Amino acid sequence: MEWFNILKCIHVTSFAAWFGTVLTSIFLLKTFQPKLTGDRDAVADFPQLLRTYIQLETSVADKAFKLTVGSGLLLAWFYHGWDLWIGVKIGLVVLQVALTLGYIVKAIQPLAYPVSDREYARWYKLFAISLTMFALVLGITFFLL
Repeated sequence: MEWFNILKCIHVTSFAAWFGTVLTSIFLLKTFQPKLTGDRDAVADFPQLLRTYIQLETSVADKAFKLTVGSGLLLAWFYHGWDLWIGVKIGLVVLQVALTLGYIVKAIQPLAYPVSDREYARWYKLFAISLTMFALVLGITFFLL
């Protein structure tokens, strides 16, 4: 097997893992919503369970993100070359990380459970940011590169 195919396989697989962590989080948070927005007695251990999940999810997502970026840079360096669209793609990934982390610090970290449904909707706004940026990156990758 040639190095190009190995790098491509790593790049696609790690991107899928990164994207998969986001989708998994959406489903988990949708499942937890009735417990985290209920009365104080119904909340029980769900905030701690959510924190534990987020720590594990972040670990997987960070590794997948680093592999995606690293393999993407190697593909650009050795096989694709550097052009405007590679720069745009890098810029979008940096923007995605900045928007996601900024929103987490501003809107997600201050949440103390139980919360109202309106406050819980902040989670869905976070996923809207992430999924929109994934769609932009994939659109540029498949249609402009």
